[in-house]
Amino acid sequence: MQKSLFFKGTIILTMTGLLSRIIGFFYRILLSHTIGAAGMGIYQLIFPIQGLFLALTASGFQVSISRHTAAKYAKKDKNGAIGSFFTGTAISLLLSGIAAYLLYHGSETFGRDILKEARTVPLLIPLALSLPLSALHGCINSYYYGMKKPALPSFIQLIEQGVRVLSVCLLCRILVSEGKAPTPSIAVHGILISEIIAVLFSVLVIGVHIQKSSFSLKKLPPLFQSIREIGEMAVPLTANRVLLTLLASMEVVLIPQRLQKFGLSSSEALSIYGVFTGMALPLILFPTTLTNSVGTMLLPSIAELQTLGQKGAIRRAVHRIIQFCLFLGISCGMFYFFFGKQAGLFLFHNEDVGIYLRIMSFICPFLYLNSTLSSVLNGLGKAGSCLIHNALAISIRIFFVVNVIPIKGIQGYLWGILAGELTLTLMHVLALRQFLFTEQK
Repeated sequence: MQKSLFFKGTIILTMTGLLSRIIGFFYRILLSHTIGAAGMGIYQLIFPIQGLFLALTASGFQVSISRHTAAKYAKKDKNGAIGSFFTGTAISLLLSGIAAYLLYHGSETFGRDILKEARTVPLLIPLALSLPLSALHGCINSYYYGMKKPALPSFIQLIEQGVRVLSVCLLCRILVSEGKAPTPSIAVHGILISEIIAVLFSVLVIGVHIQKSSFSLKKLPPLFQSIREIGEMAVPLTANRVLLTLLASMEVVLIPQRLQKFGLSSSEALSIYGVFTGMALPLILFPTTLTNSVGTMLLPSIAELQTLGQKGAIRRAVHRIIQFCLFLGISCGMFYFFFGKQAGLFLFHNEDVGIYLRIMSFICPFLYLNSTLSSVLNGLGKAGSCLIHNALAISIRIFFVVNVIPIKGIQGYLWGILAGELTLTLMHVLALRQFLFTEQK
C-alpha cells in the first residue's frame, strides 16, 4: 500500500466531504424552513425505498468493482481492471433499469401500502428515474476509488451537490412566483437533476480514460468467468445491503407508528421523526465525512495488501485506524454532550435537536469506528461476516422500536441505536481478532 496515495486520497475525500456536508447542512436548513418539519419527515420516508433498490442493484457491485480494480492494479493488470468495471456496471445497470420500471409503475403501491403515506407517491416517480443514473455514477466512482484516484469522484460530488441546491432553489422560486406552496417533491426533483449532470461528467471522463488505456476486449477472460468473479463478492454484499435496507425500512415505517402508540398524533410523530433524521442525525454523522473517506480508501488498500500477502501491514493499519476513530469519536461525543443544545438552536432553532444530540453523543465512538472496520472486513473479502454483524445490530434496534418507543417515545429509539452500535463494534472486533490480538511474527 502506497501511504502517499492513501493519505492524499483521504485528504481529497475529506475536504470534499466537508465542503459537501457544509453545503448539505445549509441545504437541509433551507428545506426545513421551506417544507417544514412534517415535510422533512415525508421526504425522509422515501429514502428506505431508494436504499432498498440501490442495495439490490448497485451497492454490492460497486464495492466489488472497487476491490477487484485494486487487486488487478496491484498485479499490473489494467485491462482486467477495466473488464471488471464493465462487467459489474453492465449487471448493475440492467438490474437498476428493472428496478426503475417497477418503482415508476408501482409508486401508488409503494407509497400507500408500504410506506403508509399517500403524500410520498409523487416523490417516488422522479426517484425511480434517478436509480439507473445513481447506479452508473456509483460504479464509475468505485472504479476510480479502486485505482486510489478519488479526485474525479470528489469533483463530481461537489458539482452534484451544487446542482441539487441550485435546482431546488430555482424550483422553489418558480412555485412561489406561481402562488404555490413548495412541497417535498422539489427536493426529489433536485436529486434527479443532479444525478443527470453527475452522470454526464462521469461518462465523459471515464470514456477518455478507457480510450487512452489501450483496452482490448480480446485480452479479457470469458464473460462467464468475469461475471462469476464479480458476483462472488457482489452477491453476499448485495444480500447484506438488501437485508439491512429491508430491516431499516421496517424500522423507518414502524417509528412513526410506534410514536403514535406513545400518544402522539400522526403529524406530531412525523415532525419528531423529521427533526431527528433531518436535523439531529446529520449533525451526529458530520464527522463521518472523515471516517467515510478513510474507509473508502482503506477498502482497496486492504484488498491490495491481501493480494500481496502483507499481513503485517494490514495489522498495523487496523491498529492505527482503531486508535484514530476512538479519538475522533470521544472528542466529538464530548462536544455534542456539552454543546449540542447550542448547536441545535443555532442551526435549526429547535430545542429538541439538542436533546437528541446529547443522548446520541455516547454513540459517536462506536458509530465512527464501525464504518471503518466494515471497510476493513470488506477489503478482506469477509462480506458474509458483515452481513451477520449488521443484521444482528439492526435487529436489536427494531426490538427497541417495537417494544421501547411506545413506553419512552423517541428516546427509546436512541437507546436502541446505542445498543446496536455497541453490539456491532464487538462483533467486528471479534472478526478481526487475528489482526488485533496476535503478535506479528
